[in-house]
Amino acid sequence: MTTLDGKVALVTGASRGIGAAIARRLAGDGVKLGLASRSGDDLGISGAVAQACDVRDSEQLESIVESTVDAFGRLDILVANAGVGAYGPFLDLAPDFLEEMIDINVKGTLYAVRAALPHLLESDAADIVTLASEAGRRGLPYEAVYCASKFAQVGFTRALDHELRERGVRCTNVCPGGVATDFALEPGRGRTQAALAGMMSADDVADVVHFVVTRPRSHRILETALRPMTETSWG
Repeated sequence: MTTLDGKVALVTGASRGIGAAIARRLAGDGVKLGLASRSGDDLGISGAVAQACDVRDSEQLESIVESTVDAFGRLDILVANAGVGAYGPFLDLAPDFLEEMIDINVKGTLYAVRAALPHLLESDAADIVTLASEAGRRGLPYEAVYCASKFAQVGFTRALDHELRERGVRCTNVCPGGVATDFALEPGRGRTQAALAGMMSADDVADVVHFVVTRPRSHRILETALRPMTETSWG
């Protein structure tokens, strides 16, 4: 197990849900944090660099990366977690939701890696973790655009593994099934409170991310898939 004490991480979508759970899990191991979210919440984590950040804006991501590096002198871990979803028949999907899922889930991940990578390449133990989804591993009904965005995340991270492995940067997709957060609960997004019963917790996912980044540097984990016992299997 690799120690995280003294390492520096940037987490996007850090103010709630899975992102907040990951940030707190890393902070508990002595990781210094940059926290990017629309609200700019520092989660009460002492010393964290927190900024309001819309991941659709590459300049805002560059700003939080630079602020984090300025504060701590380095960057070792990027957790690209920011994401949105909306479910239902493809033809019924609001055009704004289509654009939002592609812009945040795909472009937001690309922009985050592009901003962070020059600094990660200077680390002697760098990790890129993208929070994808089971929807990035197989097509699911009434999730066509969400699946498209998550397949893009998964493919991007797999390609980065080929490109960056020899430079010491590990790249991992974390692909949860249903997680009981407020994700996609807003009106029109196709999920209700009733859907949360039996789902995993955000802390369950944070534990997996923690496991990935604490593996010995002699190996890397390319993908993890985890699903609640209540969730039907496909394929």
